Amino acid sequence: MLETSKSSLRQEQHPLICQLADLIIDYWHRYLNLSPYSLPEGLGYVEGKLEGEKLRIENRCYQTPQFRKMHLELAKVGANLDILHCVMFPRPEYPLPMFGCDIVAGKAGISAAIVDLSPTSPEKILPQAYQNILSTLPPSQFSQHRELPPWADIFSEFCLFIRPQTSQEEQDFLEQVKSFLAVHCQQAIKAQPLSPQQQKLYLEGQNYYCTKQQKNDKTRRVLEKAFGPDWAEYYMNSVLFDMPEAETSETNSRK
Repeated sequence: MLETSKSSLRQEQHPLICQLADLIIDYWHRYLNLSPYSLPEGLGYVEGKLEGEKLRIENRCYQTPQFRKMHLELAKVGANLDILHCVMFPRPEYPLPMFGCDIVAGKAGISAAIVDLSPTSPEKILPQAYQNILSTLPPSQFSQHRELPPWADIFSEFCLFIRPQTSQEEQDFLEQVKSFLAVHCQQAIKAQPLSPQQQKLYLEGQNYYCTKQQKNDKTRRVLEKAFGPDWAEYYMNSVLFDMPEAETSETNSRK
């Protein structure tokens, strides 16, 4: 495995991935007060081999007063596979859901595109303000919806998981992500801190989300083939779905 400091995968990937990556970064800068988030050493950009093809992974991370980690991952396997993965991890002090978005694109086009605002509340439902706004969005018109995996009880009723069939559907998906992201950033700015007791409950919800996401066998198998099982486990637990420690909320609540 080769580690280096810089990459620019975005311009080499499927046009929708490039557009979505630009959108996410733009909205983060537009709405939120960003500061750098430090990944474990050597994991900002990595290279490996997957079935004879070069696998490149580029990670970009920020943090804000409302989000402990905002992670955008771009991956490319030779000329055959492009991936975008994004998760916004709230600080446990705030009653915010998990924004998540993924696109998988191959030579035949986009095989999977998903976006959701996944609840972290003890009741496993989105805050009422989110429900009110998301319910007013125009109904999505996509010809091929995909079935969620068995472990996916973490997603909300507004989760959109599709295989876009046309360039218009790709742009419609982009518009849905734009709406979800704008709502999330706007609600985050308005969010009020929780009590220490409530923080622990939302922390449990966030950890439950990460535990379920770590059951994604497709992601794990790709990483294991390219880098080995030990590295894959480390990457899943420290970059993709790291879980905040319990003392985080307790410490911050005393500040």
